Amino acid sequence: MTTLHIAEEVAAALAENRPVVALESTILSHGLPAPRNLAVAARLEKVVREAGAVPATIAVLDGVPHVGLTSAELDRVCNAGDLIKLSLRDLGAAYALGRSGATTVASTAALAAQAGIRVFATGGLGGVHRGARETWDVSADLDVVATTPVLIVCSGVKSILDMGATLEVLETRSVPVVGYRTSLFPAFYRRESEFELSWRVEDAREAAAVFAAGERGMLLANPIPAAFEMDSALHDRLLAEGLQKLADQDVRGKDVTPVLLEHFHTASAGVSLDANEELVVSNAAVAAQVAVELFR
Repeated sequence: MTTLHIAEEVAAALAENRPVVALESTILSHGLPAPRNLAVAARLEKVVREAGAVPATIAVLDGVPHVGLTSAELDRVCNAGDLIKLSLRDLGAAYALGRSGATTVASTAALAAQAGIRVFATGGLGGVHRGARETWDVSADLDVVATTPVLIVCSGVKSILDMGATLEVLETRSVPVVGYRTSLFPAFYRRESEFELSWRVEDAREAAAVFAAGERGMLLANPIPAAFEMDSALHDRLLAEGLQKLADQDVRGKDVTPVLLEHFHTASAGVSLDANEELVVSNAAVAAQVAVELFR
């Protein structure tokens, strides 16, 4: 197992049994444009600190997994332009070949668990892609959530995915999906989908108690703040256009999500970018509150 480079602030918090929240780097390098990504990175770390926890943004730099980044390292992640998108399966190759990359939900959760971090905030979870009956395109995120004892705060899965199938896979793998002040699974840019959840909690204390009692990976589904929810007509139009674009250009596999998100960002005149930022900031704040409760 490769040795982690754990930032001094994060190492001190872990050694002193203080709350830490893991943050992924793919949203910074691949999900948001520069210079907005660097501003969002700073904002995420700020809201985690304000809630009483220590932020640990995770990335791989020159073959070394970093848990917690300096300001210079954050700047590199946001502006390098050549960072590889690293899922869990890619970590070994990146380490051995000395490559740099941004971590996805799967790899961030695994590295967080290796470091001893129990709470992780992200935007949206990966899932089962539309048409997966033919393509078998299912995100590695789902397996990692099922096998890694980390609580992941997210705004559901992106509506570009097959939400029903994703929830079925999570149920099959015995992953608890708990709504944060909601009984309906969130749909990323939209606060609600048609899918009901079996469990909900009303505050961070309850969320921490459920996770502690379950002793396994858990999803805490936190809807996008109401003020930034995307209008349903705009959302449905962008989704239809994006899916048609995929078909026209024969886009498949790991290229699907970046192409669709780029369409949302461009065709919505920035509405989806605002939504993306606000939902992940909200998730980071909730994650920090839960982390604080876990360490009480």
